[in-house]
Amino acid sequence: MSEPTVVIDNATVVRPGGETVFRGLNWTVREGETWAVVGPVASGKTSLADTLVGRNHVTEGTLSWPLLDRLRAAGRPVGFASEVVRRVSFKEDSFLFAYGRHYYQQRFNFVEPHEDLTLSAFLRAGTSATDAAAADVSRQLGVEACLPLSLLKLSNGEVRRARIARALLARPEWLILDEPFTGVDAAGRAELAALLGALVRQGRRLLLLTRPENVPPWVTHVLELDRLAVRRQGPAPSCRTGFQPVPPAGQVGNLSYKKAEPGPAVVEMRHVNVRYGDRRVLSDVSWTVRAGERWALLGPNGSGKTTLLSLICADHPQAYANDLRLFGVRRGSGESIWDIKKRIGLVSPEFHLYFTEPLTAAQTAATGFFDAVTWRRTAAEQDAVLRDLFEQFGVTHLAERPFARLSTGEQRLILLVRALVKRPPLLVLDEPFQGLDEAAIGRARGWLDARLEPHQTLLFVSHYADEVPRTVTRRLRLEAGRVVEVV
Repeated sequence: MSEPTVVIDNATVVRPGGETVFRGLNWTVREGETWAVVGPVASGKTSLADTLVGRNHVTEGTLSWPLLDRLRAAGRPVGFASEVVRRVSFKEDSFLFAYGRHYYQQRFNFVEPHEDLTLSAFLRAGTSATDAAAADVSRQLGVEACLPLSLLKLSNGEVRRARIARALLARPEWLILDEPFTGVDAAGRAELAALLGALVRQGRRLLLLTRPENVPPWVTHVLELDRLAVRRQGPAPSCRTGFQPVPPAGQVGNLSYKKAEPGPAVVEMRHVNVRYGDRRVLSDVSWTVRAGERWALLGPNGSGKTTLLSLICADHPQAYANDLRLFGVRRGSGESIWDIKKRIGLVSPEFHLYFTEPLTAAQTAATGFFDAVTWRRTAAEQDAVLRDLFEQFGVTHLAERPFARLSTGEQRLILLVRALVKRPPLLVLDEPFQGLDEAAIGRARGWLDARLEPHQTLLFVSHYADEVPRTVTRRLRLEAGRVVEVV
C-alpha cells in the first residue's frame, strides 16, 4: 500500500466563526490516488477544501500531512500545508484583483491603464515564473491569446483556465480544483479533462470538486458528501454507481408545449456587428424576441453569447453603433441604461463576481428591486415577496447568513431569487444553475416552467441540455459570432 498524503482521523471541524462543519470525519488520500469530491449543494465540498488549506480548524481528532513530513525530510522548509497546496476556486481570492473596485459595465468599456491587470501580469505575480513558463502553461490551458488582455474582460471560462494556469506556475505539491468544468462547453470539458489527465500522468497530485457526471475516467477514487457527512468513499467505479449522466446537448425543450401567442417585440436586432480592433465578436446578427417567448441561447465558449446578452442588458457601448431596439425603443434615443434594466432580471457567472458587499443572503436578493449590488431598505410588500421566493426555492434557512459564506451553489440560488423579485418582463438567465446539484436544478427549473407569467420572456443559456426549462420552445445558436441556427 502506498504512503499517505493526508490523513483525517475522527475530526471535528469548525469554521473561524465557531460553526461546526464536520463531526467524526475520516478520510485518507494516498500517493498515486486521484480523488473527486462530489455531493449536493451544502454537502460540505467547499468546507472540506477550506479545511485542507487551513481556513477551518480541527478541534477534535486530527488532520495530519505525511506529505509535509516527507518534504521536510528531503530538505524542503515547509511550515504549513497552505505553502504547498493550491486551491483554485470560483471566487477571486488572489488579492491581485477585485471585481468590487469596478462596475459591471466596465468589462465592456475602455479600461484606464492604471486600472488594468493583464492576464500575463496576473499569471506571474508572486511567482518566479519566466515569460517562457507563463507562455507555455497558458498555451496548455488554451488562454495564450488572452495574455495581453485585461483580466476584467475575460469570460467566465477563460478566467477559470487562467486561475488553473496561475496555480500551476506556483508549482504546488497538491492542486485542489473547485468545479473546474463549470461554465465550459462539452468540447471544452473534454479538452480540459484530457489536459488535467495528462498532468496526473506526469505525477501531479490533483483533487477535484465537481459534479458526479463530470468525474473524468482518470479519477481513481470518489468521496461523496451529503449534509456535512461522508455518504460513501472508495474506488471510482463503485462510487459512480447510481450517478446519472447528463443527456447530450442539442435537444432543447419540449416543442409540444402549448404557449400563448407571442406579444410585441422585446428585442430587435438587425445586422448587428461588434468588434474589438480587428477582432470581430458578433457578425451580422439579426434576431427578434417577442414578449412571452422562451428562448435557449446556445453555442460553444467564445461563440459570442455573453456579448450578445450584454447588448440586450444595456451593458455594451457598441449597442449605440448598431440597429438595436429594446422594448420597442431604439438604443440611443435618449433612454438610460436604468430605464432598460428595471425591466430585466439577470443572472450570469460574470455578474456573480461583483457581489462583494458584506450582505446577508436576504439583503443580496433584495438588491434586485433596485438593480444594484448594494443594499437599500425595502418596503413591507418587498419583504413579503422575498420571503415567498425564499420559501419556494427552499432557501429560507439561508436568509440571514452572510452571502460571502455560502457555497457557490447556494449563492447562485440567491442570485436567481434576486433576478425574479421584481417580476421582470425579460428574464436573462446565463448559466443560472452553475454549482447546483440535480435536485436543486430540478426544483428551480420546475419553478420556471410553472411560475413564470405568460407575458414574461425568457432567454436561457446553458451547456447542459437537461438544465433547459421544458417550456423553452425557441432556440438561437451562435458559432464564432454568427447565427447558425434559429428555430
